[in-house]
Amino acid sequence: MVIIMQPNASAQDIKEVIKVIEENGLEAKVMEGRQQRIVGVIGDKTRLASVPLEAMHGVEQTVAISKSYKLASREFHPQPSIVDVDGVKIGGDEPIIMAGPCAVESREQLFEAADIVKAGGAQFLRGGAYKPRTSPYSFQGLEEKGLEYLAEARERTGLKVVTEVTVVEAVERVAYYADMLQVGARNMQNFGLLKAVGRAGKPVLLKRGLAATLNEWLNAAEYIMNEGNPNVVLCERGIRTYETYTRNTLDLSAVPAVKHLSHLPIIVDPSHGTGKWRMVKPMALAAITAGADGLMMEVHPNPARALSDGPQSLTPEHYQDIMTSIHKLSKFMKDEHIQSIDLTD
Repeated sequence: MVIIMQPNASAQDIKEVIKVIEENGLEAKVMEGRQQRIVGVIGDKTRLASVPLEAMHGVEQTVAISKSYKLASREFHPQPSIVDVDGVKIGGDEPIIMAGPCAVESREQLFEAADIVKAGGAQFLRGGAYKPRTSPYSFQGLEEKGLEYLAEARERTGLKVVTEVTVVEAVERVAYYADMLQVGARNMQNFGLLKAVGRAGKPVLLKRGLAATLNEWLNAAEYIMNEGNPNVVLCERGIRTYETYTRNTLDLSAVPAVKHLSHLPIIVDPSHGTGKWRMVKPMALAAITAGADGLMMEVHPNPARALSDGPQSLTPEHYQDIMTSIHKLSKFMKDEHIQSIDLTD
């Protein structure tokens, strides 16, 4: 439930509403809108059934939230959210780029990749220190040594670090080194892990599961937010369908759909979405045009020698070419006042 306050409601009016909510064993969250404030109610709203909320001073109306996810719903938070990662804002006017190798293979490889990523204009360095692989015989990552290299690369370049955490036991360790925690597709419904990253105090990048519906994906975000962490960014990375030519089927329709359903920022990963480096550029540009708040791309100094995901990794030259095109497209859309279709009404 949300309680919409009148535009002229005073701070005392809101305080009284919060008091009533909390006296009935529920949690209240105040959100600032452009013209009015909203008080969100978390918990069993039937406890307020006998409370005449709309009769309280300053209350305009109460609205029930129909979605199973509440905190992630646009009904609960009508305005788009901006997630601030130590000064880098995801969900603003400029698309945010996260780029780097699939896996941290060595200190030298990561530093070379970080320099390439920085030179192209990205804001985040991505790289896996812990690698959940389909085969137990595949490269599993350098673990904490990889985290140390990522932190060193951040000091060298100023890039923010986003990296995946795969088990609850590693959350605190990864949070110590990273600026943003990534929950991968295989762990999207690992509810214990979602709760743990929600309590870690760092922004979270939540990838869509291999065959997850939008409802399941947003409910996964709800687990994180319900632990007191509102700083969640969604990442569409393709879903499994009957098509075998591409690694996954990149569902770009998820971008406007999520923006209609949720206030959370959403970025797109065309590398995992296609599995083919030649398809990354057109899908990246299509994602920006669809309204994505950013991109995640795999970049490797020498993809032919990559220990994981070489076929979908961009060479330095291809990465620079894509970044040039992204900057041109973003400038064109801004200059021409072209925006993604507004589906929030």
